[in-house]
Amino acid sequence: MTRHARNCTAGAVYTYHEKKKDTQQSGYGSQRARLSKDSIKDFDCCCLTLQPCKNPVVTPDGYIYDKEAILEYILHQKREIARQLKAFDKQTKKLKEDEAQKQKTEKHSKIKAFVDKEKSIVSKPLNPFIGAGPSKTKEQTEPAGASAAGPSTSTGATGKDKQLPSFWIPSLTPKAEETKLKKPEEKVRCPMSGRPLKMKDLIPVVFKPVNDRDNKTSLIVKQVRYVCAVTGDALGNSVPCAVLRPSGAVVTMDSVERLIKKDMTDPVSGDKLKDRDIIPIQRGGTGFASSGVKLEAKQDGPVMQA
Repeated sequence: MTRHARNCTAGAVYTYHEKKKDTQQSGYGSQRARLSKDSIKDFDCCCLTLQPCKNPVVTPDGYIYDKEAILEYILHQKREIARQLKAFDKQTKKLKEDEAQKQKTEKHSKIKAFVDKEKSIVSKPLNPFIGAGPSKTKEQTEPAGASAAGPSTSTGATGKDKQLPSFWIPSLTPKAEETKLKKPEEKVRCPMSGRPLKMKDLIPVVFKPVNDRDNKTSLIVKQVRYVCAVTGDALGNSVPCAVLRPSGAVVTMDSVERLIKKDMTDPVSGDKLKDRDIIPIQRGGTGFASSGVKLEAKQDGPVMQA
């Protein structure tokens, strides 16, 4: 006879407590996964294609996209918004027509009821030579079988007119109501930040490639692809970077704090800078689905938990 305890392993059923214990010890069935360096998107890769940008542009929020990919996304969203607006306008027009038809039907039914009531009124001339005798009661004026037959006839008529829905007769099958559409938003939003995005908001980015004289190695394979336009330091995910709006040059935030903010001048184009002209590049992000995923930052690397 086996022991009745949580540590018993002789049972044929894999219990919840055993699964929880194994999860804590060996990670069996765990939904936590440690993200390695290869799982993190590079800072110079497009947020849509996750590949190095051929013609990079940056949004005012600091998200980098390939120009071809983001323009295709904006055009697709505009077509989708136009389609949804067309469907919404069609539904609104149909609802107005149905309401007008309903009001017209109610008006005709009221007129018909009034005409029928007027036709049922019959006026009889009074004979002045006949005196007013004792009034007859309802039971005396009605025939003997009228009172008994009346209720049964009316009940049969109402029961005959009533029709119940039927799922096997096409004409009596109930119809489901159409889903009411909501008016779509007419603004195209950034897929990363969720803020309104226009084509004129995209700023061209000019990366300074590293001078390694290696033309055979693919760009995505290289560990160091670009350097700072001011100091020449290598750029990567661990180095905070920023884009200067006038020239599109990519520089490190260290050079921005130590050099550029002293005179607020673009070192590449020589234009005067404002605070909004220095756009920090957003780093991080993965190719995993973001639904129900929470990133935990730890010293030895981020952890993804569902």
